[in-house]
Amino acid sequence: MAQLYGMANCFRYPRTSIRMTLSSPLDPKHRIHHHANLNFDEKTTEMPLLGLYAMNGGEGPNSYAQNSSYQRGVVDAAKPIIEEEIATKLDIGHVFSTPVKPFRIADFGCSTGHNSFPAMQIITESVQKKFRSETSQIPDFQVLFNDQVFNDFNTLFRSIPPQKNYHAAAVAGPFHGRLLPKASLDFAYCSCALNWISEVPKAVRDDTSPAWNKGRVHYTGAVQEVFEAYSNRYANDIGSFLEARAEELVSGGLMALLVPAAPCFEHSETFYTTQSELELIGSCLVDMAKKVKGQHLFRSYFLILCYVFA
Repeated sequence: MAQLYGMANCFRYPRTSIRMTLSSPLDPKHRIHHHANLNFDEKTTEMPLLGLYAMNGGEGPNSYAQNSSYQRGVVDAAKPIIEEEIATKLDIGHVFSTPVKPFRIADFGCSTGHNSFPAMQIITESVQKKFRSETSQIPDFQVLFNDQVFNDFNTLFRSIPPQKNYHAAAVAGPFHGRLLPKASLDFAYCSCALNWISEVPKAVRDDTSPAWNKGRVHYTGAVQEVFEAYSNRYANDIGSFLEARAEELVSGGLMALLVPAAPCFEHSETFYTTQSELELIGSCLVDMAKKVKGQHLFRSYFLILCYVFA
């Protein structure tokens, strides 16, 4: 079965992380149990607007490339753990079982690639080292860069390091569903992307629901029903993501997930970095909505597609 390596980084304590390796992404013993009322029955479906949300492209002052230093730090912090997991857990026996088979890596949520390229270098160099230690043959590498259909892939391909040791291709589409053929992927990687949920929970947009998130853009500081709606949406999304990757990964492959996390603030009166930032953003957006007609409708589009688990 494919191995799953996970690392959760804490916003308040950036040097703190949790490391885990599971025998299978779908091992029921490791399902999310933090909230007893999580509902796995509602499957993630592709909505009409799903795929329209992407990070700011280009390389200007407002681009993701110029405003993602924290995400780059996560990659650097995870480097020694990823190297160790590849050296000790990766099964390379299947690579040469068929002729001319490349070692295929996919980055799910690559954006414009500026933080993806260092990660791909870490992974490919570690895999090369693994092959040299066990065989004289080094396979070709193929890296599949995945993000939403409106992602700026042009900037990504213009920015690929000329000294790269892999063949690059793009795979556009939401990663909560299948994107690749069955058993075609050797290494799945995802960094600072799984905190984005597939859609705003329907209940928080319904003014007749107990979970209606009136006057807020996120679940922080909201009533329990809002928190549970986001939590259930995330549980469904992460389940769909793992099920898709389980189909795509070869037997003996690896999956590395770097997922942002924060201390639990469900009932806390203390503002952590993430919560205070979202409160500030929400206050600004609601003030903007008050200045236009139909502010109720306008505000409904400000709900943030983000869940940071504790």
